[in-house]
Amino acid sequence: MKYRGAQVLIECLQEEQVETIFGYPGGAVIDIYDTLYDADIQHILTRHEQGAIHAADGYARASGRPGVVLATSGPGATNLITGLATAYSDSVPLVVFTGQVPRALLGRDAFQEADMVGITIPVTKHNYMVTELKELPSVIKEAFHIASSGRPGPVLIDLPKNIWQEEIEFSYPKAVHLPGYKPTLMGHHKQIKLAAKAIIEAKQPVIFAGGGVTHGQGEEELRGLAEKQQIPVCTSLMGVSAFPLRHPLALGMLGMHGTSYANTAVTECDLLITVGARFSDRVTGKIERFAPKAQIIHIDIDPAEIGKNIRVDIPIVGDVKNILAMLLSELDLPKYRLITDKSPWQEKITGWKKLFPLQYEKEGTLKPQHVIEEISRITGGEAIVTTEVGQHQMWAAQYYGCKHPRSFLTSGGLGTMGFGFPAAIGAQLAQPERTVFCIAGDGSFQMNIQELGTIMTYDLPIKIALLNNNALGMVRQWQEIIYQERYSHTIWEKAPDFIKIADAYHIKGIRVEEPGAVSGAIEEAIAHPGSVFMEFVVAQEENVFPMVLPGKPIEEMLLSEVKTI
Repeated sequence: MKYRGAQVLIECLQEEQVETIFGYPGGAVIDIYDTLYDADIQHILTRHEQGAIHAADGYARASGRPGVVLATSGPGATNLITGLATAYSDSVPLVVFTGQVPRALLGRDAFQEADMVGITIPVTKHNYMVTELKELPSVIKEAFHIASSGRPGPVLIDLPKNIWQEEIEFSYPKAVHLPGYKPTLMGHHKQIKLAAKAIIEAKQPVIFAGGGVTHGQGEEELRGLAEKQQIPVCTSLMGVSAFPLRHPLALGMLGMHGTSYANTAVTECDLLITVGARFSDRVTGKIERFAPKAQIIHIDIDPAEIGKNIRVDIPIVGDVKNILAMLLSELDLPKYRLITDKSPWQEKITGWKKLFPLQYEKEGTLKPQHVIEEISRITGGEAIVTTEVGQHQMWAAQYYGCKHPRSFLTSGGLGTMGFGFPAAIGAQLAQPERTVFCIAGDGSFQMNIQELGTIMTYDLPIKIALLNNNALGMVRQWQEIIYQERYSHTIWEKAPDFIKIADAYHIKGIRVEEPGAVSGAIEEAIAHPGSVFMEFVVAQEENVFPMVLPGKPIEEMLLSEVKTI
C-alpha cells in the first residue's frame, strides 16, 4: 500500500512513539495538518511559533523524551530560531519540522521562502532538507537518534512542499547506521582508576554537577558518590535539580549568583569533581583564579567541552550515568577502604554556611525571596518549577528546594526571556499529574504573554507566580551597582493590569501586595483545579545577592550593597 507524503510523516512519528507535538499551521504544511486531523497524535496549537518551540523544550526537559515541533515556511520557521538556540545551548533534544517552498522554487525568492538549513547550522546539532519523499523515513529515524543520543540537542528537518504530493511504499528503518557518529558511552578504565585514587586521597573535595547529570539520568549515582565519600555538592544553574537542595551535603548553586559557601568551597577545595558541566563564564568568574588549589576531574559525554575553558587533570569522556557507576564500583574495591578523613572539611563548610547564609531583609515590603520560599515550603519541593530569565530566575535557583530531577526548568546558556511560561505548558503536558509553577518577572512574562490563550484552550492547571517589580530587574540591578544608578530604559513608566489580562483569558487572578497574604494566595492557587495567575507586587529595589562582579574571581562576592567577602 502506498502512502502520501503527509501520511508518511505521521506514520514515522507514530513509529517513534510521539504522543504530543507543538505547532502552528501555514500553507507549506497544510497537507500535514490535514492528515493530523485524523491522526492519533495530540497537537498543541500555541499562539506563536516561539511559544511552540519553548513548550516542546519544556516537554523534553520534564519528560526526558524529544520534543517535537511543526511550523510553516518563511516567518513561521524563522520564528523558531530563538527556541533552537535555547535548546542548543542547554543540550535539549528536539526534532523540529519546518515547511519549505516546493523544490522547483528553491532559490527563487518564492513567497515565504527562507534558507532554514543555512540559517540554523549554528544553532542545531544537525539539520536536513528532504528533497525526495523516499528519504523521509530514514531522515526521521536518524533525527530522533541524533537528538537524544550523546550530548542531546535540536535537529531540524526542512520539508519542501512538493513531497506531500508524492507517494511511496512505507517502511520504517529498524536501526540507524551513522558511521561518523559514535558517541563515547563508557569511560576509560585507566582514567576511572586515577579518579578513584584522587577522590580517596583528597582532604577537601567538592562535586560540581551540571545539566549533563540530568540529561544522562545520573542523579542516583551522583547522590551515591556524594554520600559514600561524604563529598559536598554544588551545581550549575542547569544542574539545580540534579541534587536535592535540602540535602546535608548540598552547597547550592555555584558562580555569579551562587551561594557564598559554594564559591568559597570551590576556591578552597583540593579536588573538584565536575560532572556534566561546561565551566561557563557565569560559573568560573575570572578563570585564572577558579579553583586554584584543586586537581580537576571532568566527566562529560562531549569531548569538546573538556579543557575548553578550564585546564583539566583527569578527563573522562562518556555517559555520566555509566561513568559514575564505574567509579562507584571501583571505589568499592578493598584497596580504597582507607578513606582520608574529611570531617575537618565538613566542619569548615558548616562554618561558612552559618557565617554567610542566603538571607534578605524580611521586614517591610513584600520581598520576592519570601514568595519563592513559600512556594517551596507549601509544595514541599514536589512541584515542577519553570522560570523566565532575570532576578526571579536567580532567586528561584537559590530558594526553591527541588526534591526531584527534572523539576527546575530554565534557560541557562542563552538566557532567553520568554522561555519559562511556554516551557511550563510543555512540562504540564509531559507530567500532567504534577503541579507546575511558572515563576516569572513582569518583563520576561510579556515576551510570550499570548500563550495565556494556550493554557485557556487546553485547560492546563499551571500556577503562574509573577514577581512584579515594575522593572527589568536584573539590568536595573547592574545599573544601580555598576552604572551609578543611571536607570536607562529599565523601569516601566506605565504597566498593564495583569489581573485584567488574566481575566480576559478566563484565568483566575490573585493580586498580593502584603507579605502576610503570600501563603494564603499560594494555597488557594494550588487548591484551584485550573490555572491561576498570581501577581506579587514586590519591592523594586530588591537585588540578587551574592553577586560576583564581571571580571572578578568567584571568591570575591558582593553580599549586599555594603558587605563583601
